[in-house]
Amino acid sequence: MNLIVHENYDEMSVAAAERIASIIQERPTATILPATGSTPMTAYADLSRMSDAGLLDASQVRVFQLDEYLGLAETDFRSLFAWTLRSLVAPLGIPRDRVRNLPGQASDPDAACRDYDAAIEAAGGIDLAILGLGPNGHLGFNEPPSNLDAPSRVVELTPESITSNGPYWGGTDRVPPQALTAGMSVIRDARAVLLLVSGEHKRSILERTIRGEVTPDCPSTWLQRHPNVTVFADRAAAGYLPSDN
Repeated sequence: MNLIVHENYDEMSVAAAERIASIIQERPTATILPATGSTPMTAYADLSRMSDAGLLDASQVRVFQLDEYLGLAETDFRSLFAWTLRSLVAPLGIPRDRVRNLPGQASDPDAACRDYDAAIEAAGGIDLAILGLGPNGHLGFNEPPSNLDAPSRVVELTPESITSNGPYWGGTDRVPPQALTAGMSVIRDARAVLLLVSGEHKRSILERTIRGEVTPDCPSTWLQRHPNVTVFADRAAAGYLPSDN
C-alpha cells in the first residue's frame, strides 16, 4: 500500500485527478468504480476542468456504480446514482449507456446484485476503483464484518454509516436503513485502487487501515493485501504517518 500525503485537501484532490486522468489516457476504455461522498468531489471537478479544456477524453470510459440506497429510484436526486451522473458522468461526457447502475428499486435486489457482478466479469473487471474511507472502515457500503470474498449484495447500514450520511439526508432519521453495494470481491479484483482520505476525523481509521490487523471487522484493512493500492491523504488525515512520495 502506497501512502502519498499532501498538505491540504485541494492539493490532494489535484493529485488524485491527475492520477485518474493518467489511467484514462493510458487506457481510454478503462472501467471505473467511482465513489460518491464529499471527499472525491473536488477531484471530479478537476477532471471536469481537464475535459472542458480538451486535455482529457473520457467518452469511452465505462462506469460501474459503487453503491446505492435500497428503495431509491435512479431518478431520485438523492440517489447515489444521480449523484454519480451529476458529479462525474455528465461533466466528463461519458455516455449513459456506458454506465451500469445498482438498481435501488429492483424487484429482486439479490438477483440484481448477481447480474451486476456478472456484468463486471463480462466487462473484463474493474481497472480502477476510486474509494472513500468510512468511519468504521467500510468501503462502498461493505459494512463490518465483511469478508474479502463477499459478493455484491444488500446490506444493513451500521449506526456509524447512518450518522455519517445524516447530513446528506437532513437527519439520521431520514437515511434509508439498507443499501446495495459492490462487494469486497469486486474491490479485491480491481487492477488498481485509489483511496482518498481527508480530514482529522479520519485519522484513526486511516492508521488502522494501513497498520492495523487485517480483519473483517474493519473491511478497509483488506487493502493491505491488494497488490496495487495508492492512498492519497491530506495532512489532517495522515497525521504523523510517513508519506511514500
